[in-house]
Amino acid sequence: MDTNPREAELLNRLKYMQADFENYRKRAEKDRREVEENSSKNLVIKLLSVLDELDLAVKHSKEGSGEAELREGIEMVQKNLCSELEAIGLQRIDALGKPFDPTKHEAVAKVPGTSSGSWIVAEDLRTGYEFRGKVIRPSMVKVELGTEEPAREGEAIE
Repeated sequence: MDTNPREAELLNRLKYMQADFENYRKRAEKDRREVEENSSKNLVIKLLSVLDELDLAVKHSKEGSGEAELREGIEMVQKNLCSELEAIGLQRIDALGKPFDPTKHEAVAKVPGTSSGSWIVAEDLRTGYEFRGKVIRPSMVKVELGTEEPAREGEAIE
């Protein structure tokens, strides 16, 4: 089956366009992998100082350092880790004493309340976190029940 020159030219252009698109797709995928790899590498580099501090704390605990020194070392590690994670956008969700917010808090227990106000977080059982303004893990909380319903129905604990 013969094709006219116009059809042959269009078919040829289409093949080149397909090849260009495939090359673009492969290049974009390679670039995405490199960005992901570099991001992971940069995070690991930032956390190496935390690992160094943990190694030092373990070494001192084996040498029989006192309990106070060990606690101080662990607190330094925690402070350094929090600092590095905050630098890349991680923030703790401050829940204790705040009104219950089902978008930031996961209520796992309730305690009777005396206030006539809204539901208040009575205890923070597990800290929640936001990463660059988005909740990545809600706080696990005990809620003191007031007489008002929480902000969203259906999210309340029974």
